[in-house]
Amino acid sequence: MTYQPTGTGSPASASSLQAGDIFYFVRVALFVWLLCTGYVLSQPANKKQALLLRDATGASSPDRDWSDLPPWQKQASEKAAARYAETQEKKWRRWNDAMFERPD
Repeated sequence: MTYQPTGTGSPASASSLQAGDIFYFVRVALFVWLLCTGYVLSQPANKKQALLLRDATGASSPDRDWSDLPPWQKQASEKAAARYAETQEKKWRRWNDAMFERPD
């Protein structure tokens, strides 16, 4: 005669936790933690944080770093920055056209 446990009377399932049960809890806790972290990091910085960052970096005026440059050098720098932006725009437009093969 063989013994076959029936229902919840088996000692293995009634009182002991299995390894899968613990790992399930850890996975759920990790998922919730990542969800909360993503939410917090996606929030925009408030005005107080922006003011603290500006004060800490000393970037209150964009022209403060250029105060000791001669005017012709300021103009040349602005022109170079504008050309760089135009070149980058052309480069990305060509890349986008090549990747997605848009007809002109």
